[in-house]
Amino acid sequence: MANGSRQAAWEFFGAELRRRREEAGFTQVELGARVFVSGAYIGQFEQAIRKPQLDIAQRIDEVLQTDGIFERLCRKLIDDKRYADYFAEVVELEKRAMKICEFAPSLVPGLLQTPAYARAVTIAANPFVTDDYVEEMVTGRLERAQTLKGPTRPEYWVTLHECVLRVPVGGRQAMSEQLEHIAGLLRQRSVLVTVLPYAVGAHPSMGGMLQLMEFGDAPPVAYTETSFSGVLVDDPAVVKRAQRAYDLLRVAALSPEASLTLIESAVEDYRRCPSST
Repeated sequence: MANGSRQAAWEFFGAELRRRREEAGFTQVELGARVFVSGAYIGQFEQAIRKPQLDIAQRIDEVLQTDGIFERLCRKLIDDKRYADYFAEVVELEKRAMKICEFAPSLVPGLLQTPAYARAVTIAANPFVTDDYVEEMVTGRLERAQTLKGPTRPEYWVTLHECVLRVPVGGRQAMSEQLEHIAGLLRQRSVLVTVLPYAVGAHPSMGGMLQLMEFGDAPPVAYTETSFSGVLVDDPAVVKRAQRAYDLLRVAALSPEASLTLIESAVEDYRRCPSST
């Protein structure tokens, strides 16, 4: 489904939610209380500013007695086989974010990946899949990267752990190309990348990757991910804790200038023996 038609479908979801809510005699606050979100969130769902998670859509169906229509709509709209169920909503939110902050402990974030790097990551996680599947996954990564282009692109702040620079994903040539891509974006001031050096030791986000998103028309959210699952969080108290963790990471990281120097040094290290893996 194209982005425009997907957004139109979410707008239909919101209009239908408002119609069914009003027919049932609920205010936004009353419905929100029954499905465990705020009334403001119900308003944002109705305006297609924010997309409800599947469990919220299911609770709305229960409260409004709508025979599963909102669950079915939600499943249809987040059904993109290139993304795990828990990640599909994150992809949609990235397109609406004004600012994205991310900590990457082991891999280059998807928004920054080159085709060769994305291909290597996909094959490592799925060694028995077809070439068509691999290329579909790579295409999905490259489409996500379009979020960082154009006049409405978000501010993108990334902190990479130094191990991201040192593990030769896809081989030395693929890594030199990947790191040069990141360095180029830094030089163009398209993104802001810092590196958390090994010397820092323990840090506040050792459990996995962390992504924070801010919006002009909705509260911020946090997303955390491990190898096999991810959690999107919009509870204000938890998001605030995640923001503090990211602030501590940023303070411990090298400056953007020193980070660029380290990335460029890693590129040269890989280029010395580009044919080896």
